[in-house]
Amino acid sequence: MTPGKNIKILLVEDHRDLAETVGDFLESQGFTVDFAHDGLLALRLAGNEHFDAIVLDIMLPGLDGIEVCRRLRKDLQLSTPVLMLTARDQLDDKLIGFDAGADDYLVKPFELPELVARLDAMVRRQRGVTSSYTVGDLQLNLDTMEASREGKALKLSRTLFDILRILMREYPKVVTRAAVEQELWGDDLPDSDTLRSHLYNLRQVVDKPFAEPIIETLPGRGYRIRIQEN
Repeated sequence: MTPGKNIKILLVEDHRDLAETVGDFLESQGFTVDFAHDGLLALRLAGNEHFDAIVLDIMLPGLDGIEVCRRLRKDLQLSTPVLMLTARDQLDDKLIGFDAGADDYLVKPFELPELVARLDAMVRRQRGVTSSYTVGDLQLNLDTMEASREGKALKLSRTLFDILRILMREYPKVVTRAAVEQELWGDDLPDSDTLRSHLYNLRQVVDKPFAEPIIETLPGRGYRIRIQEN
């Protein structure tokens, strides 16, 4: 399952090249994306269709993003999570955005994977989905994309983070190789050795520095996290 599966986004951005780049990336991550290039169209679409989140640029022609957000909240009475995009990085600008009803704020230029992570977090909060997992001395925070073991921070790529998330979510069950691959890559499966390589790298971070390894491979069955009983 890709990160944005079953998540519909309204992307409000008047810079067409940027909108296309962001939209293409979100769609590659499984999101469904509709576009609006000005504030009035954004309000019309938001009022007529359901969106799980709105990515809203502040600098829009005619009706700027701040006013769009205010009208979404006050006129349309929508609680849809709003993430604002802007080139402004001043505290006052952020406070104005939050006061208008924004849920999060991302300053341009930004990394596209960070946008995906923030959208995932906003939608999970809106849906009441858990934002963290704890298994033994291992902790994973889905909102901040941070992981730790024995209180020590773990440096994980997005793919390693997602594998660990799957294993922790399903603990103590065994997760089949096919299930992990489907959730990570959908139908666009990589080379057969790719998952094995990622699991090796994950063990280097999660197991190797610690006394007890916890990521277990069960040949012919799959993978799981196994905590030793004291």
